[in-house]
Amino acid sequence: MTKSELIEQLAVENTALSKKEAELVVNTIFDSISQALIGGDRVEIRGFGSFTIRERDAREARNPKSGDLVKIPPKKTPFFKTGKELRERVNNGTCC
Repeated sequence: MTKSELIEQLAVENTALSKKEAELVVNTIFDSISQALIGGDRVEIRGFGSFTIRERDAREARNPKSGDLVKIPPKKTPFFKTGKELRERVNNGTCC
């Protein structure tokens, strides 16, 4: 499912929301999660999962095309861990 499909489904299932309002809701949620992660916070959505930041150390790797040694700087990477309820729903094939 893409972001636009999510917005469309939200607007269809909630007739009180226009498509523009549904887009605002989805963008607000995604922006809030992003801002929390940028600030170093952990975001937990009960029954769904949690978003955290993992720090990766600097390392050396090889360019597969040329074989040259390349230095990769340290970086922060978003990480998502599924919640127990979501894992069980996916495994059982049930929804909502």
